[in-house]
Amino acid sequence: MTMTATTETLGDVPETLRRLAIVFTQFEGRLEATPLIRKLTRGRFELADYQSFLVQLRQQVKEGALWMSRAASHIDDQHLELRSLLMRHAVTEHRDFRLLEADYVASGGDIAVIQGGEKNIGSEALSAWMYHQASQPNPFGLLGAMWIIEGLGSIKAQEWGRRVKETLSLPDEAVRFLLYHGENDAGHIEEFKAMLAMVLPNEAASRRIVRTAEVTARLYALQIEEILA
Repeated sequence: MTMTATTETLGDVPETLRRLAIVFTQFEGRLEATPLIRKLTRGRFELADYQSFLVQLRQQVKEGALWMSRAASHIDDQHLELRSLLMRHAVTEHRDFRLLEADYVASGGDIAVIQGGEKNIGSEALSAWMYHQASQPNPFGLLGAMWIIEGLGSIKAQEWGRRVKETLSLPDEAVRFLLYHGENDAGHIEEFKAMLAMVLPNEAASRRIVRTAEVTARLYALQIEEILA
């Protein structure tokens, strides 16, 4: 009886969220150890650091709506509501990269530089991983990637935005993306929980979600680490 009850709860929403919380805590530790974030938290952040950060973030954000749309197109008819939520989420965010470009210009950068910026090794790896996962049948694992990316926005974005603004004495117009996502992504986390409930309880799906979160966290940290490599 006890073994059966335990098995039945392994793939449910609370247990999956508990595992994802552990992954995110480890992810925060990785980020804090990267050269870029160390400079930010220790007050040694420079304008060139911020602009390099925006260049890489723009590439990721621009593609975010694309891989969400791709993932939605690979979801079967048994999960139409999840497909709809992913598509709406993609529409909501598909212009966010323009805000990053505006922040870059407001910080003194040239629009041509950020629009023509190339991905670093970490960004390339993250992009390839996301598109590969989005191309799988019923790519429920990508909910784990959303947990990492949206969680980062809701937990870290405002803190980073304030630090950047204060350290570099920038106007609000130069940090709008970070400040906006610090407020907006908290609502996305609630939406994420609703998506999670659409595919759970299911132990196999839960394992995919957690595993995808783990890999996404490592590649995202690599993206940040490579900015000052």
